[in-house]
Amino acid sequence: MFDAEAGVRARWKKKNSYYYNKIIDTYRFLIPAGARILEIGSGDGDLLAALKPSRGVGIDASERFVMIARGKHPELQFIHEFAELFRSDEKFDYVILSGLVGYLDDVQSVLENLQKVCLPSSRIIIDYYNYLWEPVLRLASLIGLRIKDGVQNWLSLNDLQNLLHISGFDVVRKSRRLIFPLYIPFFSNWFNRIFSNLPLFSKLCLLNFIVARPEPQEPPQATSVSIIIACKNEKGNIQELMERIPDFPAGMEVICVDGQSTDGTRQELERVQTLYPQKNIRIFDQTGPAGKGPAVRSAFEKAQGDIFIILDADISVAPEDTIKFYDLLLKRRGEFINGTRLVYPMEKQAMRFLNTLGNKFFSGAFTFLLGQRIKDTLCGTKALFRKDYEIIAANRAYFGDFDPFGDFDLLFGAAKLNLKIVEAPVRYYERRYGTTKIHRFRHGLLLLGMCVIAMRRLKFI
Repeated sequence: MFDAEAGVRARWKKKNSYYYNKIIDTYRFLIPAGARILEIGSGDGDLLAALKPSRGVGIDASERFVMIARGKHPELQFIHEFAELFRSDEKFDYVILSGLVGYLDDVQSVLENLQKVCLPSSRIIIDYYNYLWEPVLRLASLIGLRIKDGVQNWLSLNDLQNLLHISGFDVVRKSRRLIFPLYIPFFSNWFNRIFSNLPLFSKLCLLNFIVARPEPQEPPQATSVSIIIACKNEKGNIQELMERIPDFPAGMEVICVDGQSTDGTRQELERVQTLYPQKNIRIFDQTGPAGKGPAVRSAFEKAQGDIFIILDADISVAPEDTIKFYDLLLKRRGEFINGTRLVYPMEKQAMRFLNTLGNKFFSGAFTFLLGQRIKDTLCGTKALFRKDYEIIAANRAYFGDFDPFGDFDLLFGAAKLNLKIVEAPVRYYERRYGTTKIHRFRHGLLLLGMCVIAMRRLKFI
């Protein structure tokens, strides 16, 4: 069947170019250029080539498709093999199964075999038809609007999520695309960008996309830590803060960036630095733009640990909790650990009523926009691996320099990178020294602006 299709695929792709280009656009959003990519069911190789991999390998059951792909894209490698029989010791950053799972005899065995080509950081990306479209697609084939195909597996989103789970993969995100797959000038792009992402309407989309990562297999190994603290007028908190930061088993440093304090915070940092030499406290003055976001980013540039943990200087979150964030990363329960203050009861004055309402509103908004659960958008305690931060920083231009807090720059970057975002519940305590830097209404408007950025750059694309 596939050899016969290979001879006419180019004509059908030209006839339905809008549909195929939208698939390519989605994969370009999910996969950065220069990655090592394996595509199972690569066909003519156009999708793989469009992603500009540093190393690209395509596998296809059709010998004719493989010959066509080799002729069109000699810079890539194409192998004639059935997906169920393919074996390799080579590791890839991304593995793609585009429009393939419907034709596989044994989806589970194919997914299990992919474990051998995955690193702990690898991502499996699958797109496949929404089973609700089966009668529409069959009719389209009968009347000549799409290529005829054989019997398919019509899997629901839950079916495939279960298959991934029993094959050793953990789903990171799910999305739907193309509620209207035909091209009508002006109408199609607008309609698909908006309605494909709206509740209820999204369930009618033609394509489901699912991104998964390998579940942890190896026991965790201790690694070095950089605790990042932005300080401004926090003199009365500094000694208690340093006393309570736990010691980490594989080496640590505490990077303190002072934001031009006027209460003697800089001098207090220097005094405490000599009291706790085992914590390797390093002190820097903030230069350039003011605000926590620029301070944290400058600290990241100076940090030397393999894990970065951001901790606020006001001790509203217990410094002892940083060990929980560290453990969650080491055990690969997640790849971006976001603290949430909205699970446990908090001290009476820790968060004012309007702040709580705002947090709950933005929690729902960002969960929808990022495609992963975000209960607390402004908790200052976060953790991620250095290697992941470096990729987020390298791709920061995609969103722009928009974030004075530093929280959303990281959250948006983690979502774009398809990192597994996990929330760690923390107790939230009332500030005992100094004043909060949060302004409810001014910063609330900034958050609304960030929602717009997320809509444009992450959701309605």
